[in-house]
Amino acid sequence: MQQLLTSVRARRGFTMVELLVALVLLALVSAALYRVLVNNQRLYTAQTQRIDLSQNIRAASNILPAEFRQLDASDNDITAIGPDSISIHALRWTSFVCIAPVLNGTAAGRTMTIRGGQPGDPMFFGSRGILVGTDSISVYLDANPTSRLDDYYVPARLTNAVSGPALCPGPPARPGTTITWDGNFFAGNNVAGAIPVGAPVWGFERITYRLYLSPQDGLYYIGYGPTGGAKQPLIGPVLPNGLTFSYFDSTGAATAVRTRIARIDITVRARTTIAVRSGGTAPAQTIVDSVVTSVALRNNRRW
Repeated sequence: MQQLLTSVRARRGFTMVELLVALVLLALVSAALYRVLVNNQRLYTAQTQRIDLSQNIRAASNILPAEFRQLDASDNDITAIGPDSISIHALRWTSFVCIAPVLNGTAAGRTMTIRGGQPGDPMFFGSRGILVGTDSISVYLDANPTSRLDDYYVPARLTNAVSGPALCPGPPARPGTTITWDGNFFAGNNVAGAIPVGAPVWGFERITYRLYLSPQDGLYYIGYGPTGGAKQPLIGPVLPNGLTFSYFDSTGAATAVRTRIARIDITVRARTTIAVRSGGTAPAQTIVDSVVTSVALRNNRRW
């Protein structure tokens, strides 16, 4: 009996059967954990891609209508149109004249002072400040205050801008910007007093939205950039037919005449950046979604 107890106490380690059972259990647990991790990764990737896709769709339905809604096609705010591109005068800031220009028949080199010059300045409204070389302006002309028949916005090229904390007279004096501009007046309107104090001044830049093929990743995007200049991706990726514009006049009929456009329908077809699995053993594929937005141009002439 004493010899048997001594033999049991002297035994060390595990038997081969015990090791095999432990390894099988470890393999089963590891396989289960691996499947859980793989499924979690698949779900995370799919949800992330769906979120990005939804954000792209929302961005398109917010940015483009906001740009188009304020256009005046009848006064050439739309400079070029195509089935997947549009060039416009995009409003960037609004101010008001505080020192009127001296008009005497000369169109070039006119100067006037407007309110503010940067976001946050009193009576200056915009997402950014004035940019010489990028911005053009439209100045409200009211030659005869008793008639609206001669009222219009003078398109002008901005050539210089100098801001100061007290350029607009008071009391008290307010921040302002003295701008130099070359105006394109109608005949007989470049006369003294035609642009009064308080006249609105719109600052805009010429930009183009178009379907854009990125050379970096070979995917299509909604591109944005200055008209005639380099484009950069703004929204996307989208499908090869991911951006479509349809143009309609005031009667609802399709039109190709840019000055008659009263409504623009925007169709965006977006896709995920990578292919994802929808579940189980289904093959990985890109997720596609689309949105159609109709935008009425609010600033078109009504007479």
